Amino acid sequence: MRSSERERLTVAELCAELAISRSTFYEWRAKGRAPRCIKLPNGDLRIRRSELDRWLDAHEDAA
Repeated sequence: MRSSERERLTVAELCAELAISRSTFYEWRAKGRAPRCIKLPNGDLRIRRSELDRWLDAHEDAA
């Protein structure tokens, strides 16, 4: 596996990492609240690790 492939998460990997359901991810996506995704020609989605990290930083609560 190339390093660039390891830097892209599947929806299942993202959901497992965030401990959310697929339906929650797709709900966030429909509302424009999910991390930006790459849509592959076969319709599958991938999320860049760097995009997930950026998205998490943007949602960090300054408690």
